[in-house]
Amino acid sequence: MGNRNIKERARTMKSLRGKTKPELRAELLELRREQFNLRMAAAAGQPARPDQHAKARGKIARVKTVLREMDGAPAAGSK
Repeated sequence: MGNRNIKERARTMKSLRGKTKPELRAELLELRREQFNLRMAAAAGQPARPDQHAKARGKIARVKTVLREMDGAPAAGSK
């Protein structure tokens, strides 16, 4: 992973943190639809580029992380 990817991911997280909870939930719904459409396309015999599935999962994880931060819940690994 290059330095460029780290800076890009930081910009993405910053823009996500600037959104409200309803906006984040709407984005999460849209990303889950995208992930579903990728699965359905693969099942229909027209698979997308292999990296698209991983990108969709990563985006979903980032949105869920920001939502969890807003709720004030402790991180998954903390005690």
